[in-house]
Amino acid sequence: MPLPPDYSLKLCTQIAAWNYEQLPASTVRTVKRIVLDGLGVIGGAARAAGIPELNQRLARWEAGGSATGLIGKRRYSPPSAALANGAAAHALDFDEIHDASRVHSACVVLPTLLATAEDAGPISGKDFIVAMAIGLELHARLGLACVNSLATGWHPTTLFGSLAASMAAGHLLELDPERLRNALGIAFHQASGSIQSAYDGVISKRLGPGFAARDAVVSAFLAADGLTGTREALEGKAGFFNLHARGDVNPALLTEGLGTDWRVDEFSFKPYSGCRCNHAAIGVGVKLHDDGIPLDEIEAIEIRMSEANWKLVGKPYDPRLNSEVHAQFNAAYSFARALTDGSVRLASYERPAIGESAVTALAGRIRVIADPGIEKSAMAPVKVDLWMRDGRTVTRRSNTIKGSREEPMTDAEMLDKLRGCFAFGLDASPQTADRLAEVVLNIEHSTDAVGAVLERFPGPPSDLA
Repeated sequence: MPLPPDYSLKLCTQIAAWNYEQLPASTVRTVKRIVLDGLGVIGGAARAAGIPELNQRLARWEAGGSATGLIGKRRYSPPSAALANGAAAHALDFDEIHDASRVHSACVVLPTLLATAEDAGPISGKDFIVAMAIGLELHARLGLACVNSLATGWHPTTLFGSLAASMAAGHLLELDPERLRNALGIAFHQASGSIQSAYDGVISKRLGPGFAARDAVVSAFLAADGLTGTREALEGKAGFFNLHARGDVNPALLTEGLGTDWRVDEFSFKPYSGCRCNHAAIGVGVKLHDDGIPLDEIEAIEIRMSEANWKLVGKPYDPRLNSEVHAQFNAAYSFARALTDGSVRLASYERPAIGESAVTALAGRIRVIADPGIEKSAMAPVKVDLWMRDGRTVTRRSNTIKGSREEPMTDAEMLDKLRGCFAFGLDASPQTADRLAEVVLNIEHSTDAVGAVLERFPGPPSDLA
């Protein structure tokens, strides 16, 4: 996999020159939607398992700082603020996703830039949008270039997130190409993130993006202070492509069309919380519920999906674990919930819902398998067969997922999601959500983007104050 000399430096040189005027209007619109969506899911996670405990621990360690943990409006150092906000942004698994590369980006890039801008600010809305676009674009492209990383055990969101977000933060700090390369190199020196936490259904899955955001902040600021990082972070003998990706890389997907063909516009938004691999099955379950399928007449159910999806969400559901993360990463539970309720809500993946006997009994009659007829890494296709007690078979197929470019969420649906998140996590009114939406959707006109966001972001509910 020969690459041209100074591959990383050339990438950094290109990124350092980016400006607001080169962004297409569609990309600016998508970036603002992603920022708003990310802020919403952070607010929705205020009471999610692990998030209050994380904030309490950080607050005990730090009495103040130059950045804000959004939940509770606590003052932290920038790395700790990025950690707190990044973990919250991913806790509900309700954050946006680039389906093809399987990366959630706002949970890393947005917390990184909020912390960076608040410390270095004031930062204009246009500069903030450019930095967001850089982080999102590089995150998606790294995921595409190393598309088999999930199959080999990495968590792409975390692994690629620190690299992409360090470049975004470095641009916000106006680093020249050489210092931007140092930021990338320092981030590479820390890059990690295993998918085992998702397999095990444990809280550390929620922390990974926070770790990546923390590392990105540290990398950018240390580079700004003159510390040097790996020079061949991507292309080196022991660089990212050879070490982490084991050479299974298509570098053209990172660099070709960079700055002209925007992957940012390909991001999808989630209408349901829980792993994206569940969403096609959830959509089928909702439609079957609306068709009036009688639950007590179902003998068994089979869900067929891609191998990549099955590895993440195909385990039998075990309610004895009493684990929110296990439920989020389980297609049988998610489908049973959708078929029973006709919807999947934030509360569907919380206690006591995850142990509800009627739903768990139905989930126990569901088998999830990898279909060799579906492309191994495909996100959308799903096939569902229901065998009824009277001998009938009910079959449903789906090739699209709500929230994708093929089946997008409307602006009204996005606003409803924001309102629902703020009500669920922060006991905030719809009007509070609408005021924040107004700021974000006009953020390019702000001279202090993060200050404007912090002013409108709701304070904590009484039990978290």
